[in-house]
Amino acid sequence: MCLVREYIGRMLRPLAGSKRATIDTIEPYTSPLSPRQPVDLTDDGAVTEVLDLAIKVGSVLLDSGTGAIDTSTQIRFVAGMFGVERCDVDVTYNTIMASARRGSAMPPVTAMRTVHYRSLDFTRLAQVDRLIRKIRSLAVTPAEAHIVIDEIISAPHPYPRWLATLAWSSMAAALSVTLGGNWLVALVSFLTTAVIYRLNQALNRLGTPVFFQQIAGGFVAVIPAAVVYQYQEALGVGISPTLVIAAGVIVLLSGLSLVGSVQDAITGAPITGVARFFELLILTGGIIAGVTVAIQLLESTGIYLPTITSTTQLGLIDAPAQIIGGGVAAGSYALASYAENRALPVAFMGGFIGAAVSAGAALAEVGAVIGGGMAALTVGFVGGLLARRALTPPLVVAVAGITPLLPGLAVYRGLYGVLNEQTLDGFTALASALGIGAALAAGVTLGEFIARTLRRPRITTRPTRALLTARSALRPKRFTRPDTEPQPVSDPLLSAITEPLRAQPDSTNRVK
Repeated sequence: MCLVREYIGRMLRPLAGSKRATIDTIEPYTSPLSPRQPVDLTDDGAVTEVLDLAIKVGSVLLDSGTGAIDTSTQIRFVAGMFGVERCDVDVTYNTIMASARRGSAMPPVTAMRTVHYRSLDFTRLAQVDRLIRKIRSLAVTPAEAHIVIDEIISAPHPYPRWLATLAWSSMAAALSVTLGGNWLVALVSFLTTAVIYRLNQALNRLGTPVFFQQIAGGFVAVIPAAVVYQYQEALGVGISPTLVIAAGVIVLLSGLSLVGSVQDAITGAPITGVARFFELLILTGGIIAGVTVAIQLLESTGIYLPTITSTTQLGLIDAPAQIIGGGVAAGSYALASYAENRALPVAFMGGFIGAAVSAGAALAEVGAVIGGGMAALTVGFVGGLLARRALTPPLVVAVAGITPLLPGLAVYRGLYGVLNEQTLDGFTALASALGIGAALAAGVTLGEFIARTLRRPRITTRPTRALLTARSALRPKRFTRPDTEPQPVSDPLLSAITEPLRAQPDSTNRVK
């Protein structure tokens, strides 16, 4: 049995690689080995500085959709690297609290921060991930790390707004092709999504709540498709407005915290999970409300949308377009969410693989819920491994990979049935959409967990070349080797592990 396990491990090693996400190298509820820059625990100011740094890191992670348990683990790890090991962390929906216990003779030091959610920026998430790596591998002081995290938080988006608009529109066009649409459906979806994005940006600048932005987006998603459908004979074209509306609904659903809400509920953070899931339901209700108002308004003017069937069958001949469209949609979503260049091909592969598994499950007729769960499981597993090889946070690949699988068509089909006296079919479709969403989130969470445990976590004592040469926005560049060597650890086992590494040249701790 041991030989078989070793053989399988050797077969999987080229795929898994030796690079891991930061969270993979952290054992939950354990203290880091040999803190690089331990602070004086009797100094209230020094301990507060460390806790404030840790919760700033956690706020970026939570804002980006990271689960509450992973966020608290990262916060505890950052604090422990500076010697604050006995740290209690409480992460809720929009609040982070950290308390450092310093024994029975001294009062604890507590810091709290409120997380203000902003638009997704995966570059910010990747930069924080690199900062944690440098804190773990180099002699970074809390003051230097504070300067870096403040610059990361206050930095503008790395791409201009027009490029984000192009990415969202390309994502909608690719989704319409994935659903079985032609070139005209893709073109209308492209233009409609561009209008939705620009409109929501204008509403956001006015301070409009997100719920009303979702209503506006759902309303706009219907009107252009219905107008083109009404005058298609005069224009000499043919269009399926159902696919245009479904693509718009998926784009609006993609920005919601589906993965984070279910992951929190599964991993032991029910309060945050319920809060995120309730927000998800409310914002989805805004989309449904917008679509409903648009349909009722069109019918009052004599424009009626076509009757949609209860199922959509895509044959084997449609599979290549469906799979490629899934990959393009995932890559476009990553670009629209301001992911780094190195993450875009990995996100494309995640969507490509997920769409391929989903298409295979559809041809095998295993059911939409089971097929979605299988596809999400594959995305979470394979995407997690690919992300580690590219030094990209696995959350980027997971969220982008399942975006083409979101049940936008099922949501619209259910809403259409409810509004057209097909109540049973409508509620069945809505229940199916809810089941598909839960299966996607649970599947990608399980796949990511398997990818994380494929290789046992280990904390390295020297930085890798890929880490030191990776493009980074970390400034100022004062992450240098300390003037004095750290004191040797007292544990003889750890001494035996680290002693050969200390014999290496001094360049191991130098930033390239």
